[in-house]
Amino acid sequence: MAHRVLIPTPLRPYTSQQDTVDAEGGTVGEVLSSLTTTYSDLKRHLYADDGKLRHFVNVYVNDDDIRYLERDATKLKPGDVISIVPSVAGGAPGPAAPAVDRSTDLSNAEIQRYSRHLILPEVGMEGQKRIKGGSVLCVGAGGLGSPAALYLAAAGIGRLGIIDFDNVDESNLQRQILHGTPDVGRSKLQSARDRLEAINPEVRVETYETRLTSSNALELFKDYDVILDGTDNFATRYLVNDACVLLKKPNAYGSIFRFEGQASDFATVGGPCYRCLYPEPPPPGLVPSCAEGGVLGVLPGVIGTIQATEALKLILGAGSTLVGRLLLYDAWSMKFRELKLRRDPNCPICGDHPSIKGLIDYEEFCGVTPVATRAAGPGVPETTVEELKARVDAKKPFFLLDVREPHEYQISRIAGSTLIPLGQLPNRLAEIPRDQELIVHCKSGQRSARAVTLLKENGIEAKNLKGGILAWIDRVDPSLAKY
Repeated sequence: MAHRVLIPTPLRPYTSQQDTVDAEGGTVGEVLSSLTTTYSDLKRHLYADDGKLRHFVNVYVNDDDIRYLERDATKLKPGDVISIVPSVAGGAPGPAAPAVDRSTDLSNAEIQRYSRHLILPEVGMEGQKRIKGGSVLCVGAGGLGSPAALYLAAAGIGRLGIIDFDNVDESNLQRQILHGTPDVGRSKLQSARDRLEAINPEVRVETYETRLTSSNALELFKDYDVILDGTDNFATRYLVNDACVLLKKPNAYGSIFRFEGQASDFATVGGPCYRCLYPEPPPPGLVPSCAEGGVLGVLPGVIGTIQATEALKLILGAGSTLVGRLLLYDAWSMKFRELKLRRDPNCPICGDHPSIKGLIDYEEFCGVTPVATRAAGPGVPETTVEELKARVDAKKPFFLLDVREPHEYQISRIAGSTLIPLGQLPNRLAEIPRDQELIVHCKSGQRSARAVTLLKENGIEAKNLKGGILAWIDRVDPSLAKY
């Protein structure tokens, strides 16, 4: 019996870009076996070396997590739909609504400003006072933090904190609507403060120009009612989750990749946390970042606004929140789907017998090293763009392999390079010359490092171009378009 399998965007390169695939089988395990037999490159993304489903990949039958059914042995009925939900970066109660403080009485000017809230019976004067007395900390002033902070400020949140340590770059402007062209080069926090105070001077904006770490997270989080996760990497995402669980602070979660987004509420009383959904992070490099895979500019606007909506409802203590539910959004097909989430009693941080009692080293947990010391990886030989330029000038023979995607190649390319996308490389090894020095590059050096490793496993020696085409543009040929 054939069943429909929904393929998420990060895995579509391994199913010939198909978002839906039919696979035969009477159980989930049989269907996945049929799927990975047909699409062999998909297997390593779904299964670990021991043959077990990876911990950062969840599988649902209709809207039920197979972990709470019979796992791979879950039997399928005609019409059942299987969803694969990997990590990308209503049920239980939320926190009680805070008591209304008389100091949050509204002035006549505020009554006029928030009049469209006040005439909502679900909000009214008492609700708006709760919003004014509430506080939200946005972790990140980027794609998700931008729309969330804008709408929270407009809604009249009393205290709005933002953590970030980056400067505004031109590539941010396609989606990070807190910032404008005149802000390029400025601190994101300075830009954010100016924009938010212009929207609503009644809001107290507090900024923290620092990297969130295990040593400062608890102190930064402790005085806020809701933490809004706008992070862009797994280490910080697990850090946010664990700090929220330890402090019993609700976590308004969102994540994005290309055209797809996820949203939920974690770490509420009795509700699941992020680790209940994804017990372990993916290995470094297996899941591409937005910098590698891209993101539709309006997507974080949708997900960030949902996060802001959830933060307001959590503070109001009203409405049906996303606690116990995972909301999936596909902007390209304009579809929303919802899956059930459950608290895992064996979760190491929020379970019945937690083994994690404090914050840990999250970069070690996620298998990454600090950016300042990050190398291409063990056993991956490298060359610099200056060394490549010297080879070009000396007219030394070599083969320059570009493993980016065709649409990236159209944006800018190094003269003389040959394009073979990373996903196609295993099937096109015959096109690689064995009698020339081989140099591999991508956008920033991460995908090409994986390509060098793959080539070595197939008996082909190569060097990774450190920093990729971005380093080439910065230090050799600034006439090329940078993206």
